[in-house]
Amino acid sequence: MDRVTLLNRWQHGFPLESRPFARIGAALGVDEAAVIAGFEAARIDGSLSRIGGVWAAGAGGAALLVAMAVPSERLEAVAAQVDALPGVNHNYEREHRFNLWFVITGPDAATLHARLDALERDAGLATLRLPMRKVYRIDLGFDLRGLAGAEPARSERTRHAAPPVASSERALAALVESGVPLLAQPYAAWAEQLGTPEAEVLATIRRWLDRGTLRRFGVVVRHHELGFDRNAMTVFDLPDDEVDARGAALAAQPGVTLCYRRERAEGWPYNLYCMVHGREREAVRATIDSAARAAGIAERPHEVLFSTRRFKQQGGRYFSAVAAQEAERESA
Repeated sequence: MDRVTLLNRWQHGFPLESRPFARIGAALGVDEAAVIAGFEAARIDGSLSRIGGVWAAGAGGAALLVAMAVPSERLEAVAAQVDALPGVNHNYEREHRFNLWFVITGPDAATLHARLDALERDAGLATLRLPMRKVYRIDLGFDLRGLAGAEPARSERTRHAAPPVASSERALAALVESGVPLLAQPYAAWAEQLGTPEAEVLATIRRWLDRGTLRRFGVVVRHHELGFDRNAMTVFDLPDDEVDARGAALAAQPGVTLCYRRERAEGWPYNLYCMVHGREREAVRATIDSAARAAGIAERPHEVLFSTRRFKQQGGRYFSAVAAQEAERESA
């Protein structure tokens, strides 16, 4: 069974039924055990991060994109300090004066700013804090067989905030973001853990998807392990009254995997961002240039920041950390 086919096909639409691996096996012409073994092998080799949900902005908690300008001789030490912060899930070196970029999540904005204030004191370095303002496209479940996003982007429902997860459903949300267990009946295992019927577990996940609280439910891969390690973030400085129209146009271009608006910051004038993932630097650069021309922004002030090193990558943890804190309080 081809690993890329197994991972690629179920990045979206992973079966929400009692025996999902049996359904996948039927589609591939193999048995349930072979499918489970295939996913387990991908987990071991690092290409599979998890099978689970990817939350929309506003589903729970807060998130910030953060950048730092770190002297090269201190980069690894400061990156380790960043990795140790609660809630950091992505941490990369990029080609720029602002050379360390990370995403931090937490229960609320005040908590995130307090953590970043402490980091600034400990590292003796300032942070750029760049909150999201509007999403035009966020979908890393792209086709793994070629250049990321070789096909035009699917339509993306833009919203300022998704319907949030109810407090009574946070325990299931923590499981969804942690990942489906590689068992024949994974949702039954969740149901037993939660003390609720399996049908209710499945219905809740479907409702989150229908309402946009979950952007997708499926296979979440590690792109570097699959050869996508020539990735670039491009940032544009556009007039505020123009950014939404240009952002929507940019998000619709082939090759664009992420596209969103963020606040500007002192010393950082950019308000529109996009990502292109690929295996070859020249192809990624060509895709960026083509997308920018098609969106009518190729001549606007912009910079391209290629990723050069990955210090940390994992799924966002909005609910798992909260669940752990609540369990700790209950056992105290």
